[in-house]
Amino acid sequence: MQWASWSAFFNMGGYAFYVWFSFGLTALCVAWEVISLRKRSKAALRLSKILAQG
Repeated sequence: MQWASWSAFFNMGGYAFYVWFSFGLTALCVAWEVISLRKRSKAALRLSKILAQG
């Protein structure tokens, strides 16, 4: 699609709320997943070190 201006691009033909909300929600979910995976990875490494000692 070709847009006449940046404001037309950000307006998305009247569907801006749905489009940008979807992008934002997806970005939020991806960020949450990355943070969650890092926490679980650190916890798993910590647990494996504890089990290896005992």
